[in-house]
Amino acid sequence: MLPARAGHLAMLAFSMLVAGSFALGALAANEITPTALNAVRFWIATCVVGAALLLTTGVPRAAARAPWRYLLLAVFLCTYFVLMFEGLKTAPPVSAAAVFTLTPIMAAGFGWFLLGQKLTPRIALALLIGAVGAVWVIFRADVAAILRFEIGRGEAIYFAGCAAHAIYTPLVRKLNRGESAAVFSFGVMLAGSILLIMWGWADLMATDWAALPAIVWLTILYTAVFASASTFVLLQFAAMRLPSSKVMAYTYLVPSWVIVWALALGGAPPPVWVLAGVALTVAALVMLLREE
Repeated sequence: MLPARAGHLAMLAFSMLVAGSFALGALAANEITPTALNAVRFWIATCVVGAALLLTTGVPRAAARAPWRYLLLAVFLCTYFVLMFEGLKTAPPVSAAAVFTLTPIMAAGFGWFLLGQKLTPRIALALLIGAVGAVWVIFRADVAAILRFEIGRGEAIYFAGCAAHAIYTPLVRKLNRGESAAVFSFGVMLAGSILLIMWGWADLMATDWAALPAIVWLTILYTAVFASASTFVLLQFAAMRLPSSKVMAYTYLVPSWVIVWALALGGAPPPVWVLAGVALTVAALVMLLREE
């Protein structure tokens, strides 16, 4: 399989798995603090990837070179996840997923700044169309709210997290020194796990773990195994084979996947006019994936 095609398949799986964290996260966000939830899920994900490496290729000694790389990447990644769950306390899952679709246009900017990756007119137009679709969903198809720029607190918090995620994507390519996707992901997750323990120690101690509802444990396990361990590896894998703008283009599929997840979990579909914004984000994806 061609490297680029493998990268596209990796990001398709990434978008579907990430969407599940929005649907489940919205149900659990008000039951536990974001730092406590993410500290536990990061450690579980780190153990899963670490065990897989021990049973297969192992971790080469060379991967320990310049450990500051993993720490730097972990700062951005932990910021993203903590702000995501903080935002999901008040932002509806589809709206939060729409905020996530603003990541490609930010990633393209950081990709140009850090890696010299340039945008073609078509890619720039696609990013603009995707951004328009995202704004339409974020403001619930309310033109008056758009004109007044009435953005919800949860969406604003999550937007800051998405900016951190947009920096993370090109940094992966810039800081990788030949490590495999799994090994590099393990280093970032281990650094992130340590950071989150330090950041959220007070929340971890204050949480009544025995009294948490089942949805919290389901969310922790899902986000640890599928939305952390798996997606970290998929993102690292794709970032080494595709430009940053195309890697993050798959975030445009997330709102559509979130709707599917919400329906599967018994939720109601969003209003028809909101779906028009989702359709624009899918159109942007198709434009971004076309070859020049």
